[in-house]
Amino acid sequence: MADKAMSSDVEVVDVLGPMLKSIEKSTGLLPKNQAGLIHSLDHEYFKRVEAVEFAVKYDDGKNPLGLLKADVVIIGVSRTSKTPLSMYLAHKQIKVANVPLVPELAPPEELFKVPPYKIIGLLIDPFKLNEIRSERLKTMGLSDTATYADMKRIDDELAYAKGIMRRLHCQIINVSNRAIEETAGIIMEYVRKNKERHHEN
Repeated sequence: MADKAMSSDVEVVDVLGPMLKSIEKSTGLLPKNQAGLIHSLDHEYFKRVEAVEFAVKYDDGKNPLGLLKADVVIIGVSRTSKTPLSMYLAHKQIKVANVPLVPELAPPEELFKVPPYKIIGLLIDPFKLNEIRSERLKTMGLSDTATYADMKRIDDELAYAKGIMRRLHCQIINVSNRAIEETAGIIMEYVRKNKERHHEN
């Protein structure tokens, strides 16, 4: 551009050069000088946005049709971190749908059409779940003696969830003492291995 401008007698003003030199000096990093890098970043950004929108649209079993389009389907009883996990994974460009398992509600038929290797079941220690649910009720200004936090109810829900997971033959992760990032790391590794396995086949 500089050569073309000079040959056409056009005034050239270097706007970015001094700024880049200053950044280079203060950080010790060298510019990549590679055209088109911003577009690859845009592509990554839009993939992330698409995955986040997907997670919102198909959160909490809202639309069962999304189960067949998802990279991963997370299932579990209430308060096993299905939504936060879905969002975390979405930021890693993984399209996630999640479905709550409630004894009074049959899971959507679409769930049983999803390949088992795409489904992750979340289980948790009943006492830990009781603690989490009791705290949740308190923050909502409700009594922690509600059925939602009752140990008998929790045991029934977990037994029901285990039964569904057995029927689905899905991968199960116990989230009792795991941070979201740790559980997400296990899921991402599982997804990566399955991609490799199914590409080979």
